[in-house]
Amino acid sequence: MGRQDPKFLVVGHVNKPHGTKGELFIGPLTDHPEGIFVPGVVFRLGGKDDEQPDPDLPPLRIETVRPFQNGHLIVFAGVDDRNQADRLRNRYLFVPAEDVAPLAAGEVFFHDLIGMKVETVAGQKLGEVAEIFELSPAHMLEVHGEKKEYMIPFTKEVVVEVDADASRLVVDPPDGLLDL
Repeated sequence: MGRQDPKFLVVGHVNKPHGTKGELFIGPLTDHPEGIFVPGVVFRLGGKDDEQPDPDLPPLRIETVRPFQNGHLIVFAGVDDRNQADRLRNRYLFVPAEDVAPLAAGEVFFHDLIGMKVETVAGQKLGEVAEIFELSPAHMLEVHGEKKEYMIPFTKEVVVEVDADASRLVVDPPDGLLDL
């Protein structure tokens, strides 16, 4: 694709402390949290717009983890109280890219979508993916065209083909979506 793959991937967000003993609520930012959020895994920390972890922040190793709501409650080694946990609030958890399980057929990392060309099933060229917004119930792709920007839901009903080798997405937008 003409650009270097990242050395680190963001896999979680430290939301807030939970209780008084250093436990933190972590929101997963991966489709495969079962292999990432387990005791012994070490994360590096970074900020929202960082492409790699902040080297001045120490690594964190998971001691305990348990499911909670739409995420996990995690105790990291050395984080023993709410004050220490609170200093980690709103950070992002990074892991080395080589530690992440390989993608299954048809899967793609979000960072690989940036810059992909987008066209409709009818062959209309819409532009390039400029940004991905992780929203609920569907992630949204911001596509910049020559004359217009589009917001396209990243769902299997709308994005009918992802061709990573050709750096191309094919979309089948519902009537009216491109007029918004």
